Amino acid sequence: MTDFNASEPMPDVSFVIAAYNAEDTLADAIASALAQVGISLEVIVVDDCSSDGTRELVSNHPDPRVRLIAQAVNGGPAAARNAGFAAATGRWIAVLDADDTMHPQRLSTLIAQALNADAEIVVDNIDVIPLDGGAPEPMFPRAELEKRPMMTLAEFIRSNVIFSSTFNFGYMKPIFRRAFLLEHGLRFDESLRIGEDYILLASALAAGGRCAVEPSAGYVYHLRHGSISRVLKPQHLQAMLEADETFLKRYRLDADAMAAQQRRTRSIREAASFITLVDQIKQRSVGGVLKTAFGHPQALKHLQMPIAVRMRRLAKAVGIH
Repeated sequence: MTDFNASEPMPDVSFVIAAYNAEDTLADAIASALAQVGISLEVIVVDDCSSDGTRELVSNHPDPRVRLIAQAVNGGPAAARNAGFAAATGRWIAVLDADDTMHPQRLSTLIAQALNADAEIVVDNIDVIPLDGGAPEPMFPRAELEKRPMMTLAEFIRSNVIFSSTFNFGYMKPIFRRAFLLEHGLRFDESLRIGEDYILLASALAAGGRCAVEPSAGYVYHLRHGSISRVLKPQHLQAMLEADETFLKRYRLDADAMAAQQRRTRSIREAASFITLVDQIKQRSVGGVLKTAFGHPQALKHLQMPIAVRMRRLAKAVGIH
C-alpha cells in the first residue's frame, strides 16, 4: 500500500474504483485513469474482500498515485465506493468500474465543461465495446445529448422510468465536485445493490447541483460474457421503492420532477408485479397467476412481448450488468 502524504498538493481528480475479484480487468482500468491528460490525479482502489489477486495487484503497483483501501468485510459496491469517497482528496471525484476504462482526454474535457457551465456535476456519453471487441458504439446518440447542455432532475428521473422508451441516463458515470458532496452529505446508499448510482445523482440534482452534459464519449463500457450476472428479484425493486421514499422525504421536488417521480414509482411497482407474474407462470401456479392478474392487471400488458425480451429490457432499465 502506498502511503499518502497530506502535505502534497490537492489533485484535480480522485478516481474511485470498487474492486471485487477484478484482477483480470483492473490493471486496464487503473492504466486508463493514470493516462488522463492535462490533470493531476490519484487512483483509490477499494478492495471488497477479493479472493483472487486484486489486492496484490494494487498494493504492488509501481505508480505512487495508486492507493489501496482494503475493506475488512464485503459490503458491496456502494460501501466500497463510500470508503473511497471518504479517502479522496481531489477537487473532483470520478467513479470508475473495475472492468471499464476511459479515453485519455475524458477528465480534462469534463472539468472544462464544468467550469464553462459553473456546474458541480458533469456527465458524458459512453462508448460501448461489443462482446467481440469490435469498434465502440456510443450509448446515446450525440445529437440527443447536444439538445440538453444541462440535465435537470425531472429529465433524469424521467429517463429512469422502467419499461419507458426514453434513454436511461442512469448508466452515465458523473463526476462530482467533492466539496459539493461534502457540503450536502451525499454518499451512496449502502442498502442498495441495484440502483445506488441513480439515487446518488438524483440526490445531487435535488440538492441544487447543476449538471452539465458533454455529448462526446469519454467513458468506455466493456460488454463481457456473463456480465448479466444477477437475477432481478422483487426485493430489489422493493429496495428501490424504499430508497425513493427516503429521497422524497429528504428533498422537495418541483411539479415537473414530482410528476416524473410518480411515473417512476408506478413503473417500479408494475415491474415488481410483472416479475411475480413471470415466476408464477414458471411455477405453473394457476391460482397465483390469476391473483396477480386481478390484483395488478398492468402486469399483463407486458406479456404481449416475449418474456425473455421483456426481462432483458427490465434488467437493463435498472442497471443490472
